[in-house]
Amino acid sequence: MRKTLKYAGIMILVLALFTCAYAQESKRVASISDMSGTVEVRTMQDKKWVPGQIGMKLSEGDILRTKANSWAVLNVDGMAQTATCEVKENSQIKLAQLLENKKDATQKTLLDLALGEVLIKAKKLHSEKSKFEVKTPTSIVAVRGTTFSVAVKAVE
Repeated sequence: MRKTLKYAGIMILVLALFTCAYAQESKRVASISDMSGTVEVRTMQDKKWVPGQIGMKLSEGDILRTKANSWAVLNVDGMAQTATCEVKENSQIKLAQLLENKKDATQKTLLDLALGEVLIKAKKLHSEKSKFEVKTPTSIVAVRGTTFSVAVKAVE
């Protein structure tokens, strides 16, 4: 009985430490601040495409796509607005990672561009441990604060 209580106590302690460490990282959001044409969003919850709307909040794992003659501007938020992303026509981008750790004042942003083009205006990161990355099918671009464009063309 004493051994069982000892193991139970150790397990509770381990779980408590894990919970505290995990709780330090919280999810961030992005929002559609402007758009034109046909913009669609697929959320992790619904798993179906719905029309995008100005002011719509997007979470980690959500996907935004634009059709022909369409575009959208995303504001990626955190402790301070991290970046604005202009998603050009015929593009698809996934918000693969949107995390922040308020205790360490760090942020992790990973955008996964499957197709199309995105123009990003990233603010300077305040911590060496913070990351802002854009993944494509062939590479990963990491920045510390700059304006840049990434494009992925369809293979014919």
